[in-house]
Amino acid sequence: MSFDEIFGDRRVMAILRGMSPHETVSVAGALWDAGVTVLEIPIAKPEAVASLQAAASAAHERGLRVGAGTVITADQVRAAADANAQYTVAPGLDLGVLAASQAAGMPHLPGVGSATEVQQAWLAGCRWLKAFPAAALGPAWINGLLGPFPDVNFVATGGLTVATAPTFLEAGARVVALGAALADPSQRARINDLLTQ
Repeated sequence: MSFDEIFGDRRVMAILRGMSPHETVSVAGALWDAGVTVLEIPIAKPEAVASLQAAASAAHERGLRVGAGTVITADQVRAAADANAQYTVAPGLDLGVLAASQAAGMPHLPGVGSATEVQQAWLAGCRWLKAFPAAALGPAWINGLLGPFPDVNFVATGGLTVATAPTFLEAGARVVALGAALADPSQRARINDLLTQ
């Protein structure tokens, strides 16, 4: 399995942070019904692993995949694998975490915020990278890095809203990730606008 398969032609990823297992499954179901089928559950806090496991079980019933986010240690890689996550996501680039995730059979999406990090990740074989924090980096950063790294696929993450996400797609991001914005029911209601752009 690769991120080419996980993302395919999908342009929106949802990040569900800090919710109970029941709420996570409820919101995930609504997003899946709306057409957002790529989902990340951050597990920075140990109690979040239960939400990841619940979402992974619900996703499996629909033939979908769920990933673990904020994975920054090998222990978290193991917790993600035990919870049936299909991939891992990190805020930064750590080649040890990348290797641990790949060894566990999960593709890893490392975070990058500089040309040096993009180059290091590229040399390590990563072609899908998380541009983080995207709102601070700006759409021009993505467009600029695609010059020297035309085969990199950026997932713009961090501080995006349904209103600002399209500018990142126009700049060349393959996928935009919405996290805190999804806690706002009015933004969740407008997700279809983003899916049809």
